[in-house]
Amino acid sequence: MIPAAFFERDPVSCARELVGTKLIHGSCSGIVIETEAYAEHGDEACHLFTRPSARAFAETHPPGTAYVYLNYGLHWLANVLCKDRQTGSSGFVLLRALEPAGGIPLMKRRRKQSDLRALCSGPGKLAQAMGIGKGHHGKSYCESETFCFRQDGKTDIETLADRRIGISSAKELEWRFLAKDHPGVSVPFGKAR
Repeated sequence: MIPAAFFERDPVSCARELVGTKLIHGSCSGIVIETEAYAEHGDEACHLFTRPSARAFAETHPPGTAYVYLNYGLHWLANVLCKDRQTGSSGFVLLRALEPAGGIPLMKRRRKQSDLRALCSGPGKLAQAMGIGKGHHGKSYCESETFCFRQDGKTDIETLADRRIGISSAKELEWRFLAKDHPGVSVPFGKAR
């Protein structure tokens, strides 16, 4: 299990290094193939920049905690809290896509989807397939083997940096990290607008 110390640094480093790890929730698991970093300072797209509730969350929770929110009233999105020991600033890593690895029949039922590439190819799809929702907000990814990240994912993934998806501010930041040429990412490399 990846310890909380992994998340005691800036979200950009965490987002890059989470690619290739394995996310586990219950019987379901998947290899992280796409993430996005959001930083407290200088990043108008980050909830910490605009939402007092997000700032209160970061102040009262340790690094490695799940930050889960409902996006546009439709889809739960799973993030992990990062707290940089050096600077004292916080941020989040949004989990954008997984390569399904375990519990695939359950993931297919949750998503009502049989195409393996489409099961977790976006942050809302990922949370739905993995069964992550409101009840996971504030839960640690670093305390239980049934809700955690592990290093036993894939070590041969080449990670690329690209622009983030679906935001209106700070669009120029290349803080989306994805597995090169992977068919399961939400938006292929170079196609972000």
